[in-house]
Amino acid sequence: MDGERYQELWNLVFMQNLRGEGSGKDDYPILGELPARNIDTGLGLDRLAAILQDVDTVCETDLLSPTLRLVQEMSGRTYPGRDGSDDSTSFRVVTEHSRSIAFLIADGVLPARDGRGYVLRRLMRRAIRHARRLGIDLALPDLTSSVVGNYQELAPQSDLIRQVVTSEEEAFDRTLRQGGRLLDTAITRATSTISGRTAFELHDTYGFPIDLTIDAARSAGLTVDEDEFAELLDRQRRQAHQAGRDRKGDAVARQDLYRRVTARHGLTDFVGHHTETAETRIATLLGPTGELPIAHEGAELDVILTRSPFYAESGGQVGDTGTIRTPDATLHVLDTRLGLDGLHVHTVRIVNGELRPGDEAEASIDGDRRAATARSHSATHVLHAMLRRLLGDHATQRGSRVEPGRLRFDFAHFSPVDPVPVQTLVNDYLLDDPEVHVWETSRSAAEKAGALAMFGEKYNDDVRVVDIGDASRELCGGTHVGHGSQAGPVHIVGESSIGTGLRRIEALTGPDALRHYDHQTHLLNELATLLNVHPNEAPDRLRQRLETLAETQRELETLHTTNLRNQAQRLSPRKELHPNGWLLAQTIPDLTPTDLRTIATDVLTPRGIVILGTATGGKAALVAAVGTDLDITARDLLTRAAQRLGGGAGGKGRIANAGGRNPENLPQAIATAAADARALLG
Repeated sequence: MDGERYQELWNLVFMQNLRGEGSGKDDYPILGELPARNIDTGLGLDRLAAILQDVDTVCETDLLSPTLRLVQEMSGRTYPGRDGSDDSTSFRVVTEHSRSIAFLIADGVLPARDGRGYVLRRLMRRAIRHARRLGIDLALPDLTSSVVGNYQELAPQSDLIRQVVTSEEEAFDRTLRQGGRLLDTAITRATSTISGRTAFELHDTYGFPIDLTIDAARSAGLTVDEDEFAELLDRQRRQAHQAGRDRKGDAVARQDLYRRVTARHGLTDFVGHHTETAETRIATLLGPTGELPIAHEGAELDVILTRSPFYAESGGQVGDTGTIRTPDATLHVLDTRLGLDGLHVHTVRIVNGELRPGDEAEASIDGDRRAATARSHSATHVLHAMLRRLLGDHATQRGSRVEPGRLRFDFAHFSPVDPVPVQTLVNDYLLDDPEVHVWETSRSAAEKAGALAMFGEKYNDDVRVVDIGDASRELCGGTHVGHGSQAGPVHIVGESSIGTGLRRIEALTGPDALRHYDHQTHLLNELATLLNVHPNEAPDRLRQRLETLAETQRELETLHTTNLRNQAQRLSPRKELHPNGWLLAQTIPDLTPTDLRTIATDVLTPRGIVILGTATGGKAALVAAVGTDLDITARDLLTRAAQRLGGGAGGKGRIANAGGRNPENLPQAIATAAADARALLG
């Protein structure tokens, strides 16, 4: 290895000092020394491979060269080497990003609007844009497959990777097509410069990248007002930042209040995992502006208890409701939420009496509601496990809502999911009555034991683990049933898309599921009675009836069309001949405006005018049709006539319509329109 290559092995960074923020790269004030000094060598596998294989870039190593060759084949171009050109950059971006995309998806990351999913989406869209610069459409499916072929650890996720990149590239292609049409319009109208506002609208409303707008404008010999674009983008960011600061200000003030309460009274002693009632004390009363010394009957406010059986909404599970009784008051608990981590805030309405801080109290949750919520929560865990078993490990939770008797579960997947096999798996597993075992341990020990932690959720060092049989093990602070059979049955009532790569399942649990079954059975029996068949035969019989009805409807439409044509033929002899053409003006009772248009166009010839009117349902309608050889606008014929009907005229070109709520004036309206037509016909 020569000296020059040897030097490239290392890019040593001696990390010694802790620095603060500065205005430039050399202007970061030293705040002190790091607890432990260290040296970052900068040497990774990619750099080492490039040096040992004596190539200029990572893309030319044996790790990525097959993908680089495929980019060349797909583009019909030769990689120019690292020469600083735009093509050189595009080759490397497409090649390297394809690998990053494949690994991110294999690790369970899916495109999203925020978080790590947003990073993946930006990588994919950047790779797509550079591929298109090289003349490649729909590049990512084949390129990521090439990466999978060179990294065997990706093979188990190859189908998922291809499905995700295909879906995302097709979605981005639709964005580009829609934005492209708007951009083409802007280019046509521009003389020298496309405004920054137009570029900003394309970027903000349609997701059209600014660099593509600039490229398209340059190709058309135009420029983009990038300064105005940057100003609008910065203004949007400032406004969003200010709105966030305003919301944050209100939240911070409330958080400060909660901290002061906690400093005096401590966090809530939550006992709801073990009991439904608790002897407690009113720590403080909180109104919209702060602490209250007293509250009276009818008031709604927040109450902090020293000890509480009420579960505070978190982890997707709704907060408990119930009752609080003091010697002088009865409170209805409307909701329970977390003010701070470990501080339960109870929203209450005072049913009767007066309430003061320091009052002794008895708190009782709504036990039936809690039990129904626990069923839904345990069912959610099993649903999660069965989706992963059926679809793959990528089908991880992306959100949930656990309520009494019903659940909503959002998960990562790129295509519709048949709910029937999912529901069958869930119910079969619950019918086996798996034990629900709850245990507490450290976060690290739980993760080593295979417990799933939901991305984006916050966990303490000590965690609660919920096992449901051998299928589900998750970190969870919510409430659950004791055995799996208590959570069922589960009935899925909906499966839908809520965004790219995200699906949603909604389901009912326990008695709510049974009531839904009963309702569906009642509807089926009622339908079978109406059809005079057994319930099992109802779908086929209804299908037959609908087919017969559709055929009858088609026959009626044919008869109706024939009748209109016959009416048109009967009207033809009534034409008035004039020097410049002919006129037909008639009233036909009990037709629709659409029928009038059909008859008018059927009678019309190039040198004719047809004016027809009808009255039905307390309204009058007029239609005027003008032949192609006449330089007359149909709407002009109905303007004065429409006024007699108490309405207006509309339409463009050779056919127009009018209407109004004075059907008794229809004869005068027809006469007025006919007079105007005769004048124009000479």
